[in-house]
Amino acid sequence: MKQPFFILLIAISFQASAQKKLTIIKAASPKAEIYENGKRAVEWTLTPEAKPDVYVTNKLAVPTMIMLKTDSDSIAFRMKPGQRRDFIVLLNGKDSCHTSFQTPANKDLSKTKPAVHDTIPFVMNSQNTIYVRAILNATDTLNLNFDTGTTELVLTKETLKNKIRSGVKLYNTPQSLKIGSRDYTVKAYDAEKTGHDTDGRFGWDLFDGMVIELNYDKRLMIVHSEMPKSVKRDKGYAKLSIRYFSSMFFVDGTLVQSGRKNTDLFLFDTGYQRTAMLDNDLLKQNNFPAEKMEVIKKVMMYGAQGNEVPVITSNLEALKLGKYILPHVPAQLLTTNKPLRGANIHLLGNEVLKRFNIVMDFQESNVYLKPNRHFTDVYIEKG
Repeated sequence: MKQPFFILLIAISFQASAQKKLTIIKAASPKAEIYENGKRAVEWTLTPEAKPDVYVTNKLAVPTMIMLKTDSDSIAFRMKPGQRRDFIVLLNGKDSCHTSFQTPANKDLSKTKPAVHDTIPFVMNSQNTIYVRAILNATDTLNLNFDTGTTELVLTKETLKNKIRSGVKLYNTPQSLKIGSRDYTVKAYDAEKTGHDTDGRFGWDLFDGMVIELNYDKRLMIVHSEMPKSVKRDKGYAKLSIRYFSSMFFVDGTLVQSGRKNTDLFLFDTGYQRTAMLDNDLLKQNNFPAEKMEVIKKVMMYGAQGNEVPVITSNLEALKLGKYILPHVPAQLLTTNKPLRGANIHLLGNEVLKRFNIVMDFQESNVYLKPNRHFTDVYIEKG
């Protein structure tokens, strides 16, 4: 007799929740923008036909403000991982656009049994490209760059044409990728270029929910299912908080020049072979004295799709990461063809990162840096 009554209570509760009025904002144009933590994440098109139209945010390390801005109104929610917020945008006073923000639940594989500690040798060539041996679809053996500035699996068009025998289906079809002793499921994409001596690259998200150690001293990448206790006990590590944006992850860094200090987000990018790429617009916005940096050289670089990127290399007085300071860093100043569309951000590359042994904790969203034997090496641009 009690069970039907209990079910009835659930039904009444659900119906009351469903009938809760949603917040309504207005728009005269279907074009809108979505911001995460104050940075524009995407251009958004209001769609009355979708019920609801769901925007899935980036992975969140901390509660984050998510905002949709129309031509005449806006709405924002402070959201935690694994939450959903629904609202309505009234388009032209008549069309109701049911819209939702959804934040992904954070992954945490620390309870994996048995615990994973998979040790994988890597190569680092003279261009600072780090790569490992991998097997695609149990057939094709490839050299792949571990590029924390990208996601998924990217293969060069030349590799796809001349080296792949397993019939890779690009974009939306899951592929099997074996790295070390473990198999991963990943989607594959194509590009013109990748790191020197490699067939392609794979991103940080392959290890979401795990802990990745990069030991540049021993040339080892170690995949952990739980944070090694030795890392947290070792006071030689500097701890930096991770923030996510546009499917990438960032840490704080401080630029020092002529008595001025600027702290900003840096894309943590092992796939970028040089030191640090500084966004000229962001420097101007923060009144950073870039003009007082001595010009070392001017070169033409090329993006992943073969696009030309003119770059000026100048001497930065100091770069501070956590408690560690790197003096006289030959940094690149970027003026066009920005790596992250619509965003002014700096990049932290492997010519700097190789000077530390690194632990990337994608469970609690932290990076740990400890100087290694390369810390005082001469920079390539100055060698």
